[in-house]
Amino acid sequence: MAEPSVQPEAPPQGQVGHEHHHGHDHTAHQHDHHAHAEAGGATLPPGAHPSFMRTIQQRQRVKEKLSNVKHKIGVYSAKGGVGKTTVAINVAYTLKQKGFKVGLLDADIDCPNITMFLGMDDAKMEPVIPLKPLEKDGIVVASTAMLVDELKRPIIWRGPIVAKMIGDFLENTDWGELDYLVIDLPPGTSDSPLTIMQVLSLDGFIIVTNPQKIAGINSIRSGLMAKRLGAPVLGVVENMSSGQPSDKTMEVVKTLDTVLLGTVARDGKIAEMTDRGRTHVLEDAGISRQFQAIVDKILD
Repeated sequence: MAEPSVQPEAPPQGQVGHEHHHGHDHTAHQHDHHAHAEAGGATLPPGAHPSFMRTIQQRQRVKEKLSNVKHKIGVYSAKGGVGKTTVAINVAYTLKQKGFKVGLLDADIDCPNITMFLGMDDAKMEPVIPLKPLEKDGIVVASTAMLVDELKRPIIWRGPIVAKMIGDFLENTDWGELDYLVIDLPPGTSDSPLTIMQVLSLDGFIIVTNPQKIAGINSIRSGLMAKRLGAPVLGVVENMSSGQPSDKTMEVVKTLDTVLLGTVARDGKIAEMTDRGRTHVLEDAGISRQFQAIVDKILD
C-alpha cells in the first residue's frame, strides 16, 4: 500500500478513499430545471441541485449497509481538546460492560487517536473493501490510524477525500451485528461532522464540553448544527469537571433544550492511563461509576 498519510492528493487508484477527478465535473455544477429527477426511490424537487440527490442516495445506501446496527451515537463538540475521545471510548466500554455488542468508529480522519487511547498503535486493517474493523476487549474498532504506515506522519487529504473515507467507514466496512456504534467525531462544523450528519441517521449526539466559557460557546454551536440537520441531542457531558456542573455548562444544556448526562471529574489519572493505552473505566472504579451514570441516562 502507498502512503496516503503524506500525499496531498487522492490515494492511488484501487485504494480505500480513492476518488476520480478527471477534469471539470459538469454534472455537479448543472442545475436540473426539469420537473423531477428520480433515483433510489427518492425525488429531486424542481430546481434542486443534483448534489442533493447524491446525498439522499448515499444516505439510503448507508442505511442499508448499517441495517444490522441498531443504534448509532455521535460524540461531538466544535471545540477541540474537551475530551470527546475520552467520552466516546468510555461510553463504548460501559455499553459493552452492560452486555451490548458495540463498535467504535474514529471519524477524526486526518488526526485519528483512538488507537493510541486503546494501546493499538501497531494494529492495522487490510486496506481492501470491505474494511474489517479490529477487535479490542470485545469491541470492534475502525480508524484511519489503522490504514497508514506511520502514526506520526500527517494525513494530508483534501475535503472530498476525507468525506470519501468517512463514506468508506459507513458504507464499505463490515461492522457485523451491533447494538451500538459509537462515533467519535472531529471538532469543528465543517466537512467531517457535516458528512456524517447528512448521510447517517443517528439516534443522537452526546455534546462534550468543559467548564471554560469558550468550550460552552462552541458546544452550543455543535448542538445547534446537529439540530439544524435533524439530529437529536441526547444530552451534555461536562468533562474536566470540579464535580458540580459549571454555570457555562448549564447554559449549554438550557440553550440546546436538553439534559445534563453527567460530569467527569478532572483527574490526573485519566491522562496517565491514556498515555499507557489503558481504558479508564476498566482501570478505575471511580471513573467507571461516573460513566455508568452517564450511560444509564442515555439508555433511559
